[in-house]
Formats: sequence, C-alpha cells, structure tokens
Amino acid sequence: MDNRTFLVIGIAVALLIGVIAVFMASGDPDGLESTALMIQGQKSLTGPAPPGAEIHENADGKFSYTAPMPDYTLSGKLGPAGGIVAIVAGTLLASGLVLGISKLLVARRKAKQAEANQ
Repeated sequence: MDNRTFLVIGIAVALLIGVIAVFMASGDPDGLESTALMIQGQKSLTGPAPPGAEIHENADGKFSYTAPMPDYTLSGKLGPAGGIVAIVAGTLLASGLVLGISKLLVARRKAKQAEANQ
C-alpha cells in the first residue's frame, strides 16, 4: 500500500468515527466547560448546569469565547446534519493543516540535506 492510499484510508476512517461520534456525544458540559461554569458561579460542584448556562464575558470582565462550531453544529439550523458537516469540515481542516506542515518540514529537510551535500 502506498502513502496516498494509506492517507486516504486514514482520513476516511477519521471521518467515519467523527460522524458516528456526533450521535454518541453527550450534551453535558465537559470538564473544562464545567470548571469555567463553576468559577463563574453558574454551576455547583454536584449539580448539573442550569439550562442556558454558557461561558461568556459579563460586566465583571470574566472569560468569553464563542466557538466557530459550538457543540458540533452550524448555527443550530441544520440539526444533526449540521453536526456531520461540522465534523467533516473540522477533520478535513485539521488533516490539511497537518499535511501542509509536514510537507513544509520535508521540503526544509531536503533543502538542508542538499546544502550539506554541496
């Protein structure tokens, strides 16, 4: 199996796992979100987060961040399909970024080797 085939199969498997994960993901806050909600006083240690509790900046200047695709959705208008689109876009973006960086590093290494051989 050549490198391209291996890469295509790897991306396909990553997309398949990502798409399946959308339907298995919990709607509860993860550890980081839960900690931020506790610090802001919106959640207790033992209780669930109240409906509508979000991490944001208030008048006291507390932390604010809005994800480009919050909760694996696209503006909440597409339902589960939005989650699939978000996962596919994120996987392809991350894969492209890694491939681009690796190509730059390989080109840099080849240039150094050619320079050392002269």
